[in-house]
Amino acid sequence: MGKITVPFVGMIFAEIAQVTVLILSKQVMSQGMTSFIFIFYSNSIAALILLPSSFFIHRFQRPPITFSTLSGFFLLGLLGYLAQVCGYVGIYYSSSTLATAMRNLVPGFTFILAVLFRFIS
Repeated sequence: MGKITVPFVGMIFAEIAQVTVLILSKQVMSQGMTSFIFIFYSNSIAALILLPSSFFIHRFQRPPITFSTLSGFFLLGLLGYLAQVCGYVGIYYSSSTLATAMRNLVPGFTFILAVLFRFIS
């Protein structure tokens, strides 16, 4: 596998993972789990996987932790949490098929926003 195909394979695996999480979330929430508990569990599993791998990969080059960096982490975490709450509450009231189809609209919205903010002329 060459260097050209690696991003495509990564993108395919990321899409498969996202669709799997959406389908599993609908299944467990239909059995009675609240969206807040599901978000807590999924973020806990992600932290257990990603934090050790991050320390292993960047063990020789750690940037200094400043207030600006920490506040950026907090803001990203808060926005990510709110986006997850809105998404999973939407899945609770609709279907996982609709949520998966809505993910296909993201590139179109990104293009529209890029044109509106003049990133693309």
